[in-house]
Amino acid sequence: MSFGSQLSRIINRGQSRSIVLAGNIYDLYSEGSKWVPLMEYLTKTYNIKKQPQKRGLVVVKYEMNDDIEIIGDARQEVFENWDRIFKSKEKNLHECIKNTHKNGTYALELMRMMTLAARKSPERNYDLLLIVEGADMLVPDEEISRMSLYDRKRVAILQDWLSDPDFVNGKDTVVLVAESRSLIHHRISRLPQVVTVEVASPDFETRRKFIEENPDHGEPRTKERLDELASQTAGLSLHAVRQILRSEKITSEIITAKVEEYISSQLGDGVIEFKKPSHTLDKVVGFKKLKEFARKELIPRFKAKDESALTGCAVGGAIGGGKTFFFEAVAAELGMPVLIMKSMRSQWFGQTDVIFERFKRAITALDQVAIFVDEADTAFGKIQGGHETERRLTGKIQAMMSDTRLRGKVIWMLMTARIHLLSPDIRRPGRVGDLIIPILDPEDDDRREFIEWTFKSINAGHDLFDGGFIEQATRGFSAAAFAGLRSQIKAVGCKTVLEALEIANDMLPPDIEETRRYQTLQALLNCTRMSLLPEIDGETTDRRANVDAARDKWRKEARELELKGVE
Repeated sequence: MSFGSQLSRIINRGQSRSIVLAGNIYDLYSEGSKWVPLMEYLTKTYNIKKQPQKRGLVVVKYEMNDDIEIIGDARQEVFENWDRIFKSKEKNLHECIKNTHKNGTYALELMRMMTLAARKSPERNYDLLLIVEGADMLVPDEEISRMSLYDRKRVAILQDWLSDPDFVNGKDTVVLVAESRSLIHHRISRLPQVVTVEVASPDFETRRKFIEENPDHGEPRTKERLDELASQTAGLSLHAVRQILRSEKITSEIITAKVEEYISSQLGDGVIEFKKPSHTLDKVVGFKKLKEFARKELIPRFKAKDESALTGCAVGGAIGGGKTFFFEAVAAELGMPVLIMKSMRSQWFGQTDVIFERFKRAITALDQVAIFVDEADTAFGKIQGGHETERRLTGKIQAMMSDTRLRGKVIWMLMTARIHLLSPDIRRPGRVGDLIIPILDPEDDDRREFIEWTFKSINAGHDLFDGGFIEQATRGFSAAAFAGLRSQIKAVGCKTVLEALEIANDMLPPDIEETRRYQTLQALLNCTRMSLLPEIDGETTDRRANVDAARDKWRKEARELELKGVE
């Protein structure tokens, strides 16, 4: 349902008389044969000619750079009612409206009094729709103690006005236009009678219509070309689409760059980063079982757009295990935009909620997007404890993960070496708990592949595994350790296996073995697929019984490490 239809339904049903219109409010909207700004669109949409024996609708529009404007067939009745009610106390309405652009406090109070005059006229034949532009600038969300006297006055006017039982139960409606409800002072935005209507970013059909009606240097407008351009510009506003259409040349690269630039500019610096992984699964060394699982199940389910689609996955494993590298390869295989989520927290009052709303609006406008979160245990706060803003942000992200409307559109990939510290609310089924994958140090065939890859630059002249010297020298190596040894071998310029072996024997692992073991145990304990667990010693035909016994053993070992202070 479009925001216009939703707004009309709320007004006609009397569901609420206080509405915040938020979201993509600075864009263009189709009004007949023209594309117009939001305030003009609202004015023309609700300026309906009065029908015989029916109440009229009068639009009262206030833009901060202009005086209050009264529009509609029944507008004269508004002036007459004003004179009848306030003739002895106030100037006539024409005089009151003059210069309201200079005083926002007076403008709000004047609009409130217009609704009061309308309610005191039982025989009136019109309803008022009062549209206030820039509500976030008139009543910004700020601590009361830091607000100026005039800012406080406007908050008080709106709070009293929208809480008045006669207004709440009346026929007049106030629409506050702001980019985000969170930008409006909390004494207004948190009133239970205030509802929000979201103005979404333009969808495929809207973009297609706009592109069709705005030719770009005479390029042929075939149906296929229109569909292609409409699909590629997902996530852009119509203003941004128009910039592309007026480019000297329109290519996929130009459009992709514009999408990335636009979304990044909307969210601000340090919130997200677009990533284009350069390596695929073919370039990943080892992980034979996991690569097979990724190709057969993980990637097809990530690409699906029906109920078979996965919300995402969480990936656990010890530091240096190759989690990020492996799933960057998965992201490259998906062929969709990859966003690295950095930090949505802001030092400024109320800005964290605004950033999240922009983030959600941006990613839901894309056809499909993968969101990559490294060090996920620190990226998300906890619902219990912590700062109120932190709890609210984490709650909103969790709600996004379980939103069925986003299934098949938004894919979450959470990486962490401390999977046990990731909130249980996130790890539950329906979010990323449907699939928690352990990344383990290489063993058996995977380990042999890593050794061959590490010593690939050396002309061995014989089997690398003869005598077991290399296997012994690399015992307990992680993926990162193998990569470090390979780099050192190349840096020194080793020509023989003996020279390389000397370097391997000289390398000492840092004293993090117990920490890595604890992280591995937590990855095993939180794994949600038996098929992704390693072979278990003494395994019988009852796989589940074997896994249950192994998990008890892992849990006991983890507790012993915790008693030693490992975490």
